[in-house]
Amino acid sequence: TVDSATLMNKGFEVIEAGWLFGVGVDQVDVVIHRESIVHSMVEFVDGSVIAHMGRTDMAIPIQYALTHPSRKAATLSPLDIAQLGALHFSAPDLAEYPGLALCYEVGREGGTLPAALNAANEVAVASFLEGGIGFLDIHEVNRLVVDDWETVPAADVDTILDVDRRARQRARQAADSRRAA
Repeated sequence: TVDSATLMNKGFEVIEAGWLFGVGVDQVDVVIHRESIVHSMVEFVDGSVIAHMGRTDMAIPIQYALTHPSRKAATLSPLDIAQLGALHFSAPDLAEYPGLALCYEVGREGGTLPAALNAANEVAVASFLEGGIGFLDIHEVNRLVVDDWETVPAADVDTILDVDRRARQRARQAADSRRAA
């Protein structure tokens, strides 16, 4: 997907993990793992790491979400760890993935800014897919909306819905101006 190519999907997951687990986004690391076998890892205070590994298929996470807290037999064949051979990890270059860096920035600020970035990104990606802007313009549209945004506390759903509407409008204007250029 486009969000995978820009690492915006991982950036939004950083913001979500920080919020869900009550930690700062700087305590959430992203690593690139091209085999797509390790889906998450948690490092404990003693330095040990527990990883969730599985086939590259959303069937199991969706099944678990629907059957939690139970674990049901899956229809997928089991993961053959011996066949994997090796797993590789690398740190992302934030200069190469400015959207990921932007998500960390937005996650630190909090309030309504993550909702504004999400809305802007959806508009920018749609504009790219329609041929209206270039791939690199996605980040520029997102950055413009974030830089122009006046963050307030995310007090309630109505506030977030208003933020979403206004950020989408601003992102459309930014994408249209890049289209005309």
